[in-house]
Amino acid sequence: MKRIIASPKAPAAIGPYSQAIELNGTLFVSGQLPVNPATGDMPATIEEQTRQSLTNIGAILEEAGLSFNDVVKTCVLLSDIADFGAMNAVYAEFFPETKPARVCYQVAALPKGAKVEIDAVAGK
Repeated sequence: MKRIIASPKAPAAIGPYSQAIELNGTLFVSGQLPVNPATGDMPATIEEQTRQSLTNIGAILEEAGLSFNDVVKTCVLLSDIADFGAMNAVYAEFFPETKPARVCYQVAALPKGAKVEIDAVAGK
């Protein structure tokens, strides 16, 4: 069974997609930009942006009854691969125990001029 997941604690989708879709117990979280849902603003540094993107993912996971321990795969998109180390330092704070599989790419550009976008797959 397919169910749309939407959290008011994460920014609304900026296009024709859902924040997340749950299918038969697996949650597919759309890429989360580092947008503060309360203000619509993005922080400046890669560390702050990584933290905000992961905080947004956390809100969506919570809405679905899951946590970061349930995340099995992520994809990190960076506008500058030189930010890899700084992003990793913050990323590791959100996955202290169970570290998911992951890919990380440098891309030409991200929506709204973001430095990072992160998606996730989770399940029980």
